[in-house]
Amino acid sequence: MTATLDSTAVARYLADHPHFFEEHANLLGDVRLSSPLTGRAVSLQERQMEVMREKYKTLELRLAELNRNAQENQAIANRFHSWNQSLLREHDVAGMPRAVTEGLKTSFNVPAATLRLFNVAPQYQDEWFAAGVSEDARLFANGLQAPYCGSNNDFEAVRWLDDPASIKSAVIVALRAPGTKGSAFGLLIMGSPDAERFTSLMATDFLVHIGETASVALAPLLA
Repeated sequence: MTATLDSTAVARYLADHPHFFEEHANLLGDVRLSSPLTGRAVSLQERQMEVMREKYKTLELRLAELNRNAQENQAIANRFHSWNQSLLREHDVAGMPRAVTEGLKTSFNVPAATLRLFNVAPQYQDEWFAAGVSEDARLFANGLQAPYCGSNNDFEAVRWLDDPASIKSAVIVALRAPGTKGSAFGLLIMGSPDAERFTSLMATDFLVHIGETASVALAPLLA
C-alpha cells in the first residue's frame, strides 16, 4: 500500500529539494491553484507572480508612507527653524514671551497661543505673562512631565487664551530649567477651535523641543 503524504511532509520535501521544479519543469504549468484575487484556477507560475505583485504593492505603500512621514517631519523642522529665528531676532528680554507665542502662531499656523511664568523678577511682575495663576495650575504644571496634547477639558491654562470658549483642542507644555525635571516655572499653551488639530495620537517629540527652547528663551525673566 502506498503511504499518503500529508501537506507538511510535501512542503518539507520541496524545501529540502530546491531543484525539484528544475527537474520537473512541466509541473509549473500543470499544477493549478485557486487564485484569491480572481477566484479562477491559475498555474503555479501565475500564482507566484500574483504573490510577488502583492508583496511589491505592499512595499510601495510602505515606501509612500515613509516618504510622506519624512516630508511632514521636514516641514515641521522648517517651521521650528523659522520660530527659532524669530526668537533670536528679539533682543528685549521683556519682549521674549510675546516673541515665543506670536512666533508659534506665525511659524506653526497655531490659532491661539499664550504663556504664564511663575516667580518672575520684580521688574516684570506687572507684565501680562506674570498674571495671576492659581495654586492648582502650578501643581498641574509641576506634574506635567510630558506635553499634554488633546481635547480641551476646561483647563485653567486654556482660559488664559484670548477666546477660550472657542478652543476645542489644546497643547499644554510645562516650562522647566533646561535639562531638569524639577519644578515648572511656567506653562506654554496653544489652542485651536478644530477638535482634530491637537489629539492624543499625535507624536510629541517636537512639542518637547518647543518646550525646551521656550524654557531657555524665557529663563532670564525669572527672579
